[in-house]
Amino acid sequence: MNSFGFIGCGNMGGTLALAVSQGVSSPIAVSDYDRDRAAQMAMASGGVAMSNEQIAAGCRYIFLGVKPQVLGSVLAGIAPVLAGRTDRFVLVSMAAGVSIASVCDMAGGQYPVIRIMPNTPASVGKGVILYCYNQPVTGAEVNELTEALRMAGDVSPLSESLIDAASAISGCGPAFVYMFIEALADGGVKCGLPRDKALRFAAETVLGSADMVLTSGKHPGELKDAVCSPMGSTIAGVEALEKHAFRGTAMDAVWAAYTRTKELGKKE
Repeated sequence: MNSFGFIGCGNMGGTLALAVSQGVSSPIAVSDYDRDRAAQMAMASGGVAMSNEQIAAGCRYIFLGVKPQVLGSVLAGIAPVLAGRTDRFVLVSMAAGVSIASVCDMAGGQYPVIRIMPNTPASVGKGVILYCYNQPVTGAEVNELTEALRMAGDVSPLSESLIDAASAISGCGPAFVYMFIEALADGGVKCGLPRDKALRFAAETVLGSADMVLTSGKHPGELKDAVCSPMGSTIAGVEALEKHAFRGTAMDAVWAAYTRTKELGKKE
């Protein structure tokens, strides 16, 4: 029996499958509508390619790594298999905006469900993986799952009422940060830097600045003020950002991501 099975091996499902395969002793099982992709993931993870039904029938933790729009059809396909099981299993959903209650409804039973919201930096072990769960899930199961995910990054519990809001930052935020890094690098190129050096300097600057926030315990505004000398270069740049509503635009981006996530959930 494979303890961990992954239905869907796309960007996020595949990332977590690889991470879990590094953190557990037994081989994982994977499936995907693209059989070649499933075979490639099985080879990369040291696991085995199976069908959705086989994973639903035999795995203890069943990861649902599919998009919210197709989650219903996937669960409908495996619902008879789940209903026939007499042993213990846990559904692990990573569908944005889809509540635990909705997962149970689509699966056809009040099963143990852990809902996770990972992000793409999990592929380099620096992810944020938020999670919540329903009452049938035991503490031992939570511990086993979070331990299996440890290679992906920081695994943090959060109330389900807040998980959509948090994922608008951690789940969607990497795209916003990548855009900022690209913009910083473009600015450097405009000033005469070679593209490769500008990209490296921009990425390292964001990395170091983030670490300062996490390790110093200081408010980002305080850290920003410490860089801004009177009549200096940095305050001139800050003024340019403020003239173009940098902070307000960033807030609007998070809000837009959050509202879209809620829309996706309603469609289910």
